[in-house]
Amino acid sequence: MPAMRTSTIVALALSLSLTACATTSTRPVHSEFEDIPVPKGLTYRQDDSTIIESPTVKAARLLYRGRIEPASLGLSMRSTLDANGWRNVSNTLTGSDGAVQIYEKGGNTLQVRIWESWWYTYVELTASRALTGTQSGQAGQIAQPTASPLGQPGPASTR
Repeated sequence: MPAMRTSTIVALALSLSLTACATTSTRPVHSEFEDIPVPKGLTYRQDDSTIIESPTVKAARLLYRGRIEPASLGLSMRSTLDANGWRNVSNTLTGSDGAVQIYEKGGNTLQVRIWESWWYTYVELTASRALTGTQSGQAGQIAQPTASPLGQPGPASTR
């Protein structure tokens, strides 16, 4: 009888440890902006996300999903964004649309939308950021047109 009980306990312990390994990800959560942290337990939905980048602006709508309680997820997002220098501008909570949090930081904006479906909790991050010359890969140089002696546009020069 004790041998059967021991094997049952070992099997249960092994089962629990394998389950924990299967649900815990050591991979960092995808984020386009280094100062917008994404809580663990969310999975990036690349096919449902949009990223637009030009030499001067980067904008993104990033979608994540997971099985996290929406209220605790909202508190987690607010505390981590506050810690990263984002200032909370407004919060809206509606039963059907979930929660919307608006933030600003140095002229950049961020909207966090959290809602629940039947099985998952979704987080949509919509952000825009003006890029400086070094962020856009232009190292601060802007091509300026010059005029030729006859008033016709000439070759571009850099400042």
